[in-house]
Amino acid sequence: MTVGGAPFGPAAALACALAGAAYLSGALRLRSRGDAWPWPRDCAFTAGAAVLAWGLSGALPGGPFTGHALRHVCVGMAGPALLVVARPLTLTLRLLPPGGLRRGLLRAAHSPPAAWLLLPPVAAAVDVGSLWVLYRTGLVAAAHHHPWLDGALHLHMAAAGLLFGAAICQLDPVRRRRGTALRATTLLVAGTAHGGLAKTLYATGPPGTAFTAADLRAGAQVMYYGGDAVEVALALVLAVGWYTAAGRRLRRAGGAVRGRTRHTPPACAEADGGRATGRLSRPWSPGYGRR
Repeated sequence: MTVGGAPFGPAAALACALAGAAYLSGALRLRSRGDAWPWPRDCAFTAGAAVLAWGLSGALPGGPFTGHALRHVCVGMAGPALLVVARPLTLTLRLLPPGGLRRGLLRAAHSPPAAWLLLPPVAAAVDVGSLWVLYRTGLVAAAHHHPWLDGALHLHMAAAGLLFGAAICQLDPVRRRRGTALRATTLLVAGTAHGGLAKTLYATGPPGTAFTAADLRAGAQVMYYGGDAVEVALALVLAVGWYTAAGRRLRRAGGAVRGRTRHTPPACAEADGGRATGRLSRPWSPGYGRR
C-alpha cells in the first residue's frame, strides 16, 4: 500500500467534509421541525468523518509501516465505527418524505442480499478475512507500485469496516435484527482473528515488503492495540443496546401486570383469595376456609 503518502489526497478530505455538513444540516432540519435527534450522534458522525479524512488524506506519523497501520485503524475501524453509531440511515429515512425514494431505500435496506451481508459472521468474514488476504499475500507490495490498487483497497477497507460495524451494532433499521449472543460472539471471534494477524505481522512483514524490524513491530502494535480499542467500543455499544432493550421489555411486562391487576373483576378477586389486589377479601381467622 501507499508508503509515506495518502491514497486520495485532498479529494478525500473534501468528500468527508461534505458528508459531515450534509449530516449536520439534516439533523438541524429535524430539530427545527420539532423532532428529537440526540446531539451525541452529531458528534459521532463529525468525528468519524474527520478520522476518515485524516486516514485517507493526511500525513500520518511514524515509519512507513507504522503510518500504514495507523491508516488501517482509522479507515477500516475507528472511522466506520463512529459513522455507524451516528445512525445515518435512520436520519436519512426520517428526512425523506413519503414516496418512491424513501420506499426504495427501505426496500434496499430490507432486501435479502442486505440481510445476508449484515449477518454478523458474514460481515466478519468480509472484514477480517480480507485483511488476512491483504497482509499475508503480495497485495501490499503490489499496491505500493499501483496507486489505483492502493485506492481500491482503502475503499474496500472502509466499506468492510462499515459493514462489520453495522452488523454488530444493528442501530439502523434492518430486515432482521440478530440476537445479542450471536453478535457478541462474532465480535469476540473477529477481535481474536484481528489480534492474531497483528501478532504475525510483529514477527514477519507482508510478503514482498522490506520494512525495518523496528517499524514493523511498531506498526503491529498500533494495529493490535488500536483494534482492541475499537472492538471494546463496539462491545460497549452492544452492551448498552442490550441493556436498553431489556429495560424496555421489563417496563412493558410491568405495565401489562399492572393493567391486569387494575382490571381484575371483584368476583375473580374473591376466587383467588384476593391475590390480584394484594389483600384478602375477608378478615382471616383460624377457622376460615375450613367451613
